[in-house]
Amino acid sequence: MTDAPVAAPEIVFVAPIMGFDQHKRFSLVALDDEGVLFSLRCVDSPEIRLVVVAPGRFFPGYLPEIDDDTVAALDLRDATEAAVLCVVNPGEDASTATANLLAPVVINHRSMRAAQTVLVGTDLPLKAPLMVA
Repeated sequence: MTDAPVAAPEIVFVAPIMGFDQHKRFSLVALDDEGVLFSLRCVDSPEIRLVVVAPGRFFPGYLPEIDDDTVAALDLRDATEAAVLCVVNPGEDASTATANLLAPVVINHRSMRAAQTVLVGTDLPLKAPLMVA
């Protein structure tokens, strides 16, 4: 798995992102020069936008195990084809921002297919602080 996704004009989710049942086509745009923060914007409804983060900078030990069904749905042939992103809840300001470590977004670099997967058998948090006080 890689922590550095490539910006893409269109990523197709094999199943809708939780809470966005009718939307499967998104664009991924870098919001910084380091490739850490991204915008995941719905192609068909541009007002829908999620902020996602490459988790490595904030959570260096984060290595989610992706289930076989997700691997098959994304046609991942090798771990290096997968980029992992975590959905961010921006909070009131940077000090209250959190990342969802329990349900990462996995993107296949080769096919630009994606899925949000819920990690099973883990106690990873739904709201992990991005900044430690």
